Order: sequence, then C-alpha cells, then structure tokens
Amino acid sequence: MISNLIKSLKLTIAFCVLFSVCYIFILWAFARVATPNNGNAEVVELNGKVVGAANVGQSFTQDIYFWGRPSCAGDGYDATSSAGSNKGPSNEEYLAELEARIDTFLVHHPYLKRAEVPAEIVTASASGLDPHISPKAAYVQVQRVAAARGVTPEQLMAIVNANIEEPLLGLFGTEKVNVLKLNVAVEKALGK
Repeated sequence: MISNLIKSLKLTIAFCVLFSVCYIFILWAFARVATPNNGNAEVVELNGKVVGAANVGQSFTQDIYFWGRPSCAGDGYDATSSAGSNKGPSNEEYLAELEARIDTFLVHHPYLKRAEVPAEIVTASASGLDPHISPKAAYVQVQRVAAARGVTPEQLMAIVNANIEEPLLGLFGTEKVNVLKLNVAVEKALGK
C-alpha cells in the first residue's frame, strides 16, 4: 500500500515537472525558431524610441492620425483587461454605444454618409486589443488625415497602400493594415 502511494507520488512529481517545465521549454524553443523576432513581441520605433507593440492596438483620437478599432478592454487598450463586451446585437446599451461611436466618427468625417462607415471602425474586436483595420477602413480616413496634416489625399493613399499586409501565403486571412505601423509611417514621411 505504502509502496503504491510512493510510486503515485513519484509519478505525480514527474508529470508536474514534465508539464510545468519541459512543456513550457519546448514551446519557448519552438517560438525562438519558428516565429518572427525569435518569439518576442514586435516593437515599433519612431525616432529611436519604442512607441508600442505591433500586436496590441493603441488609442489614436487626433485627426492627424488614422484611428483603429474601439477597445472594450478597459480604458485605452489595457492589455490586462483583454475581452469583448459580451453585449449582444439587440442589447440597448450596446446599440446606444454604437450610435455614439458612429456619430463621433461622422463628426470627424462629414464627407461620409452613415452607410459608408465601416462596421469594424465602430465595433470592438473580441479581444478588445485588435491592432489592425481593413484597407477600406483606412481609405475612408484618408481625407480627414490629409486635411489635418495639410497634404494631398494621394500622398496618404500611397502610404496606406505601402502598409497593406497581404494574407499569409496569399491564402490565409484577409488584407489588413496595422494602425500603429501606418501612423509611424505617416509620421516618418510627413511629420506633424
């Protein structure tokens, strides 16, 4: 009886070590070899200073910047509060939030009709931290950003088009634009 208990205890300790140390080490080693940046977060720099991580959305509200998706993750894309809103499409509070977001977007984009506002620009992602928007969501903002920066829309369109990320292997996913990278590219090309 005692020998069986000791064997069970040894087996339990062996599995604890295997799954809590070895498994994590294997994942870490795989990430170092098979992922970009050796498993580290991709950081974005401007003028030699880190301005953010490319895989976490940031809040841009000034007209000189392209805006990303809204966040439900606390105040200002708080990664410790990553989550969706859990509000369904018939929830009154959620619908009121959407209406307020659409109204705010239209105030800054008076050249758009309500039906032209991309859904993704007024709805938060499931994580609340999405760093990407579609090229369409970037294109509808070009006129606002160009006017705020005093440049032509064509100059900004060229920057947007240069920052479109293609689907993985041309098959998996959709075209997307990383908002932080786009805003950094605009800053580098045009300044404030």
